[in-house]
Amino acid sequence: MTRRSRIALALVGALAALVVGCASVAHPNLASARQFVHNAIGKVTDAQKANNYDMQGHAARARKLMEQALQEIDLAEQAANQ
Repeated sequence: MTRRSRIALALVGALAALVVGCASVAHPNLASARQFVHNAIGKVTDAQKANNYDMQGHAARARKLMEQALQEIDLAEQAANQ
């Protein structure tokens, strides 16, 4: 990846964080829910690592469902903004 690409990617990430930050002010409950889900994903990932990823696929499925929950929270925010 070129230096220019890394800078562009960093700028896109910063802009996305700014947009999410603005939405969080308008919908603090959704922002809180989003943070809880992110924390839960981190905890499940930690559990997977601690168990050498041998959890019969249940942890991976839980993470996938939590990622879907994040998408739904985003959609809820969009709907509330209309």
